[in-house]
Amino acid sequence: MPNLRFAAPKERRVAIVTGGARGIGGASAIRIAEEGRDIVIADVEDGSDTVKQIEALGQKALYIKTDVTDEAAVHALVEKTVETFGRLDILICCAGVLGKEKPFLEQTAAEFIRVMTINVNGVFYAHQAAIPYMLKQGWGRCVTITSGARHGATNLVPYGTSKGAVFSFINALGNAYPKQGVFVNGVEPGRALTEMVVPRFSAEHLANPGTPIGRYSDAEEVAEVVEMLSSERNTYTTGSVWSVKGGTG
Repeated sequence: MPNLRFAAPKERRVAIVTGGARGIGGASAIRIAEEGRDIVIADVEDGSDTVKQIEALGQKALYIKTDVTDEAAVHALVEKTVETFGRLDILICCAGVLGKEKPFLEQTAAEFIRVMTINVNGVFYAHQAAIPYMLKQGWGRCVTITSGARHGATNLVPYGTSKGAVFSFINALGNAYPKQGVFVNGVEPGRALTEMVVPRFSAEHLANPGTPIGRYSDAEEVAEVVEMLSSERNTYTTGSVWSVKGGTG
């Protein structure tokens, strides 16, 4: 580790990754495990394959089927993590849905509520459940995935609104507990080549999307930033949203 005088000693810490079965969540879980962390995968989808990859790295891993819209289930997830591993140090919130890509007047109230409940309530529940344990031990790192759609996406109004709320949430909580050693940050990946993005575009667009860097990211590139923000190397960043877009804007 670099000579960071305020860095905590590197330990075999424990992380929860919501939405960790695949995509950016799965890549983040594996990348954090590579740094010697034990991982709990929380997802409605089967996370057993990601668990196997983490165990192959010599780390402990556990999959707990979790619906992040269920507040009681999220608190049970955190309690099970602490019961199993004896601690909780890192929270990564990647669980989310894009929702239906339709003009605003074709969106329904039910769809708006569904997207907001998963993308916003799920993040709220997870932080409320996890942060008390982090405060007790005097160290914690929370990282949530947001999106540039928060600036306004005409055909994704529920999704964009949810990610704007997440951005505000990160800004607020980032200032809440840093003196107690708990940092809250976000990562804004633009478009990564995941199952949420690839089916929406033609092969020609994916090969030349018009980004300044000339391509979309791999999930593993986003995971590098997630890992840094969740690590002991992060000694002075809280309340920020890091852009991983291959350019500005």
